[in-house]
Amino acid sequence: MILALPRGRQLSLKRCKLMAILNVTPDSFSDGGKFVGHDAALRQVEQMLKDGANIIDIGGESTRPGAAEVSKTEELDRVIPVIELIRREFDTVISIDTYKAAVMKAAIDAGADMINDVRALQDQGAIEIAVKTQVPVCLMHMRGMPGSMQQLTDYQHVTNEVLSFLQQRAELCIAAGINPSQIILDPGFGFAKTLAQNYQLLAELSTFQQSGFAVLAGMSRKSMVGQLLNKPVSERLAGSIACATIAVMHGARIIRAHDVKETADAIAVAEATMFGEFE
Repeated sequence: MILALPRGRQLSLKRCKLMAILNVTPDSFSDGGKFVGHDAALRQVEQMLKDGANIIDIGGESTRPGAAEVSKTEELDRVIPVIELIRREFDTVISIDTYKAAVMKAAIDAGADMINDVRALQDQGAIEIAVKTQVPVCLMHMRGMPGSMQQLTDYQHVTNEVLSFLQQRAELCIAAGINPSQIILDPGFGFAKTLAQNYQLLAELSTFQQSGFAVLAGMSRKSMVGQLLNKPVSERLAGSIACATIAVMHGARIIRAHDVKETADAIAVAEATMFGEFE
């Protein structure tokens, strides 16, 4: 699969790509407040690219369980200057992590290349923006909103229900005019799922690949690692790497992570094992 990007560029997903997380928020669960300043954000992007990142995913609103919503104006103030700076300084793929249609539009106008939406383009006007811009879109599964999602975990079969939701959203997007090759699915690890449900999704991740869409997996430093291993956020690297490796070997084409260098190494080992190609 090849993603078509703005300005005539492309991103091949023949091999797994690494999406590095850049939270320009004061309250994200892992790195809140670290990269709010523009200089700090640029230094972090430079390091992440050196360490092997293929995509920089910029978020201006925390979606951790229980997080409060951020106004459109505040989110725009956080992300747009950073996107403009990164676009000017680096030749990399920029993703905007938002569910707000207005933020999507402004971010793409500022230089973002793709949309990463925890609500699968359900905000009013979001699908229309994706159709108009024809940028790649990642549709994630989540029930409710961050403040309420962990009370909404009653599934009969979590994998089937998550995949069904994502396929329905993808079909709506295609019917509206989005090219199927521009659609990526994300099961939403940690979003309205119990510990057991998260690991069931990981074990059955290849089911999502069989849908014909590319799959993104994001488990970096999440509570599914912390709860299982009884580790705080600062001690979840090994568990996160294990999750990423399993996801790659189950067909994920994009891994979203905080720890770029270590995750890039894990992806390389997993793909060498899968494909037997050594350069």
